Amino acid sequence: MTRKGIVIDLDRCVGCHSCTISCKQENNVPLGAFWNHVLQAGPWGKHPYDLHMYFLPVICQHCLDPECVRACPTGASHKGADGIVLIDKTKCIGCQYCIMACPYGVRYYNKEEGLVEKCTLCAHLVERGEDPACVKTCVGKARFFGDLDDANSAAAKAIAAAGDKVFTLRPDMGTNPTVRYILRKQPWRGGTK
Repeated sequence: MTRKGIVIDLDRCVGCHSCTISCKQENNVPLGAFWNHVLQAGPWGKHPYDLHMYFLPVICQHCLDPECVRACPTGASHKGADGIVLIDKTKCIGCQYCIMACPYGVRYYNKEEGLVEKCTLCAHLVERGEDPACVKTCVGKARFFGDLDDANSAAAKAIAAAGDKVFTLRPDMGTNPTVRYILRKQPWRGGTK
């Protein structure tokens, strides 16, 4: 089984938004819409020398058990053979059920086209053997892409190296995201290691 995914090392992310910009350019994402959000978490600690913060890039989580696919009445939202969650624009009726079902808030309703859009992990690039645009342009080298089931992929190696510092967003939802995050320093827990 192939499970394409991205690992984002939050200790390396500098919040430059190059991922957001490259995503918009590569996928012609409309003005005002974002398939790749970068949120700021923090700061925590005491001013001026013990402050901590990190940036949290949020994209479609390309879940193994996606709520959006279950909610879609037409089959427009579906999973590809490589595990990437996609939207077939020829089947999308713009009902937005998938937007309501997504626990990550990463789908966008394109009013001009009357349909839903989201991160595709740049499936058109992946098909050609390339990395997604956000991975290729990451200034901090914080993103790793590959088959999570292939121990030799960059993503799987990053997960193995990080050990117990790997997490997913909203594990309580049971969607099993293939986007993983690494955060070694956890200042909200009272420590920086």
